[in-house]
Amino acid sequence: MTSHTPADTFPRQYARTLRYTVGAPRSFAVASDGSRVVFLRSRSGSDRANLLWTLDTATGEERVAADPVALLGGGEEDLSPAEKARRERSREGSAGIVGYALDGTGKVAAFALSGRLFLADLAAGSSTELPAEGPLLDPRPSPDGAFVAYANTAGELRLTRTDGTADWAFAQPDGPNVTWGQAEFIAQEEMNRDRGFWWSPQSDRLLVERADDSPVGRWWIADPANPGSEPAEVAYPAAGTANAETGLWLLGLDGSRTEVVWDREAFPYLGRVHWSTGGVPLLLVQARDQRSQQILGVDVETGATEVLHEEHDEVWLELFTGVPAWTPDGKLVRISDTAGPDGVRALVVGDHAVTGADLHLRSVLAVTAEEVFFTASGGATETDPEPGWTAVGRIGHDGKQLSWEAANGRPFTSVSTAVHAAGITVRATAEPDLPGTLVQVARDLPEGVVVDDVATIESYAETPVITARPVFRFAGERRIPAAVFLPTGYDRERDGLLPVLMDPYGGPHGQRVVQAHNPHLNSQWFADQGFAVVVADGRGTPGRGPAWEKSIAFDFAGATLDDQVDALQALAGEFPLDLGRVAIRGWSYGGYLAALAVLRRPDVFHVGVAGAPVTDWELYDTHYTERYLGHPAERPEVYAANSLGGYAAGLERPLMIIHGLADDNVVAAHTLRLSSALLAAGRPHTVLPLSGVTHMTPQEEVAENLLLLQVDFVKKSLGI
Repeated sequence: MTSHTPADTFPRQYARTLRYTVGAPRSFAVASDGSRVVFLRSRSGSDRANLLWTLDTATGEERVAADPVALLGGGEEDLSPAEKARRERSREGSAGIVGYALDGTGKVAAFALSGRLFLADLAAGSSTELPAEGPLLDPRPSPDGAFVAYANTAGELRLTRTDGTADWAFAQPDGPNVTWGQAEFIAQEEMNRDRGFWWSPQSDRLLVERADDSPVGRWWIADPANPGSEPAEVAYPAAGTANAETGLWLLGLDGSRTEVVWDREAFPYLGRVHWSTGGVPLLLVQARDQRSQQILGVDVETGATEVLHEEHDEVWLELFTGVPAWTPDGKLVRISDTAGPDGVRALVVGDHAVTGADLHLRSVLAVTAEEVFFTASGGATETDPEPGWTAVGRIGHDGKQLSWEAANGRPFTSVSTAVHAAGITVRATAEPDLPGTLVQVARDLPEGVVVDDVATIESYAETPVITARPVFRFAGERRIPAAVFLPTGYDRERDGLLPVLMDPYGGPHGQRVVQAHNPHLNSQWFADQGFAVVVADGRGTPGRGPAWEKSIAFDFAGATLDDQVDALQALAGEFPLDLGRVAIRGWSYGGYLAALAVLRRPDVFHVGVAGAPVTDWELYDTHYTERYLGHPAERPEVYAANSLGGYAAGLERPLMIIHGLADDNVVAAHTLRLSSALLAAGRPHTVLPLSGVTHMTPQEEVAENLLLLQVDFVKKSLGI
């Protein structure tokens, strides 16, 4: 890690380094022969522009394979609106090379830079620009390395030869709102699927998504600070409204075009696509209510599909990274939930679950001839000594020989990312008492033992100017995972009880209580301003089993808020919490929870700061909202009970609402509608609009001052 600038305060350093991610290695891949690891990293903890790097697994030597500064001749990047939107969907705040794809051997890497196409020869360490009709998105080489396919902002899917001799349109839009080879908004924002095309293993054809967002309602995101600028048009599928129409086509390099056929009326969501040598292409398709899904096999000659597996769940079905997939000998690999309060999220190979109640599966990393590599956390047995660990495991196809990939001598830490291929495992792990992440490259020995005998990839991320000191607990009867932070140097006899700041996310897919250091720095900084800070991962957050996550169905406002209250009251028995002075803050779902808390439980919460809150669930998107609350036409009472406008008359406590006016994920209309309801009810409140700011608030000065303004508002409201 690099040292920090001497004059840095935590808020400025935290904002400038994008939460200490700048300079840290990321986006790992392994060549098919295990000879090299490929990754992205910037030059320092203050430089946001990523370079493409390789690490030689024989020598441990790192070298630059592509430098964006050199490739652009020192010029600034020019990002298209489509690329900016794509980065917003993926919460990407860095610059330079932000993504790449390898050919089948890992000898070349394709990437987009400033809307242009580049190809890196990873063995030679050199890069060249290829002809392309840009601005382009998501370039991917064919497995044999002869072609690169890419999408562009004109809606085309194009091919270019890697020898630079030809570039042509492979599929062109047949309507004004049609795109080929691009994942639609819902897939990017909610399904964690950012790809829209997949090469065949033989490099002779592609599976290509065709998306038509003509049915989707149009919203306009204006810039009120610049009334002369034209509003941006956004196709936004709000809950209860039409989604984009998506389909798949098999497009051959010989000119053949075959539509893939499945029951799209019953299963309109295309959740996952997998194409490997282990079997036919696999699709995972979901019903709109996400209670039913099918895994389909695709006949590549006719486009017909066969149902290989079908699942139903009374609440909802989750999508997981890395599955469905094939083993090399043709067994289907998936992750599946069992129902009931003791339900298990298990790894299934063929027809058999190979993990049990002691593990909670998170993702599949790789499938080899003998084993499946995965990430998992504690299971539903509730025997874990501390909350928040995630580890990389490996298990045989028969469920035997389970082992863990130890990091720094500890198997159960917090794994932020991991990959495995060709006997090489790369994993980034974190620990509560060590800043940053440790990226280790390990090699399998012939007898199957893993040793860290290759290298540690250095991080250039800055060292934080403060140290986080989380104290982990399971709080209350429900054993709610929690972390507590006290001011640095706090002495109970001298300082007495502390005002409390609840600092949750508290919703689906947002685990905050993790066995790591850097994710807790923001909470520690708030604690150092004179608070006891509590972070609680109540029901609905990941990592505790299917029943825990699904217990919030149709009841955001009840379950998630109740668990914040229960955690607070349970922890007050051990920690110096002044329950007469309790504030709550949060962003996105956490912002919703903060506003909800002061509206519904003023007896517990005395001030709230709500950042980019969802206040009206009919204004949020289909796939997310309908999964948890159902269809608004079928459950209008659920939407009314979980939205905030109906509680406006009950506001008794100070409430600050913060919102970026350029936010196209949680649009500013959420805050404006709640503010209007509060005004109509005669309830004073504070609104802080942020001109030109999106959901991520990447601007350094904005991010820094937001922290300072929140502390000032909370202290004044609590009389501190």
